[in-house]
Amino acid sequence: MNYITISNNQTIPISDIPEINYDTFFDTNTSFIYDNVERHCVNYYGYQFNNRIKLICCIADDNTHEIFVSSCLVHQTDKLSSFTAKLFCFEKFEREIHENFGIDYVDHPWLKPLRYAHNRFDKSKQNANYQFYSIDSDELHEVGVGPIHAGIIEPGHFRFICNGEQILHLEIQLGYQHRGIEQYFLEKKNLLQRATIAENIAGDTVVGHTTAFSHIWESLCGFKAHRDIQFARTLALELERVAVHTGDLSAVCTDIAYQLGSSVFGRLRTPIINYFQEWSGNRLAKGLIRPGRNQFPFSKLLGERLKEVFDKFEPDFTEMNEELFSLPSALSRFERTGVVSFDDVSKIGTVGMSARMSGVNRDIRVSHLYCLYPELNHEPIIKHHGDVYSRVQIRKHEVWQSIKHIRNLLNSIPEEISADSTLNKPKPNSFTLSLVEGWRGEICHCAITDVNGDLLHYKVKDPSFHNWLALALAVRNNEISDFPVCNKSFNLSYCGHDL
Repeated sequence: MNYITISNNQTIPISDIPEINYDTFFDTNTSFIYDNVERHCVNYYGYQFNNRIKLICCIADDNTHEIFVSSCLVHQTDKLSSFTAKLFCFEKFEREIHENFGIDYVDHPWLKPLRYAHNRFDKSKQNANYQFYSIDSDELHEVGVGPIHAGIIEPGHFRFICNGEQILHLEIQLGYQHRGIEQYFLEKKNLLQRATIAENIAGDTVVGHTTAFSHIWESLCGFKAHRDIQFARTLALELERVAVHTGDLSAVCTDIAYQLGSSVFGRLRTPIINYFQEWSGNRLAKGLIRPGRNQFPFSKLLGERLKEVFDKFEPDFTEMNEELFSLPSALSRFERTGVVSFDDVSKIGTVGMSARMSGVNRDIRVSHLYCLYPELNHEPIIKHHGDVYSRVQIRKHEVWQSIKHIRNLLNSIPEEISADSTLNKPKPNSFTLSLVEGWRGEICHCAITDVNGDLLHYKVKDPSFHNWLALALAVRNNEISDFPVCNKSFNLSYCGHDL
């Protein structure tokens, strides 16, 4: 067998992952995805192993709920055929492997630096000498935006090639704030330190990333989370989705100069994040999620308080959406702006909302179940036009859907169960993988332990890793004045990408 089949949050001995030669590795993983939109790569990375590089590829089947894992040993000096030349969804994975280890892909179409990690293979490649794509023409001009932006936007550079006001090409260059997150997981030995690192991967996805880390650690330790823990995580994930989607609807209104929508949606976000502070002491839910325990038990009193918050939130949210989506000037900015086709999102392997906007049914809450989602009968919100309108519609409907899920959860609040003491004994020589559907989409954490059960390698993938290219495609043939609303309708993470 060229691969092993696992489920979400399953731990296996690392020796159970078949090691195959590169040609077989290539054929196995590309054939999984070729002409099959229900399968996609959730992670593909390498790490140092016995003076060579071990490559591990994880392909998820959204229909059968399986994850296919295979591995291959290569030398740093090898020149390899790229998966990307056959399937473009592997583009960033291979760029990162090249950047980290110097492995050369002879037919990769875009083998440029990706993150500028401090421990990258070739430190002569720097942001300052990045080679942007260019077109030699007297009729075209280039527009550079960033890396420093106004407001609260994080650092990233956008290089537009335009014909007048029309965007012909956008290249997005990131890597300005690499913090060495993955290395910190190995260096910090205390579980609390590691959980704190997880919740600081992306400040708007605290619950999503910390839940993924908690699942990883619990799986490695053979710990089955009790219902009260799963309840808290499920509720917090959906509450985070409500808060961010509402805030992004405000930001989208700002970018089309609709001040009423900007103000109202911005105001509506506040009681949601304030509720996190009532529950856990932090408006972004830092400190709320921890492996093996329910850090802040959810009480019936908290449940009644949350119902009050939603009873006030929902009428105003509904009324503001009725105003926004009946406003001709708003619809003219949303409809047919920033379109990404079904074929394009399939080819580049987008996840979450950036897949569902164009008709791809990709939602980990259904395809690779975890927490209490099996009880919620969740049905993904799917749109088909791939434009700003589809993206804001998904946000609107997912807010209502998340509130419905939370209200259902509040009908049966579980009693607290004490923490388990076996959580500090991870299995040695093991591999595990966790998938969580954050509000942006699929989060993936992978871990490998050594002979003593300590972390040997830790890999993080934020959904933005898949989706930045979708933004670059979305703005083609749009006017450059449409870029802000296109950008905010995705609201991708810079720090989640750079790590």
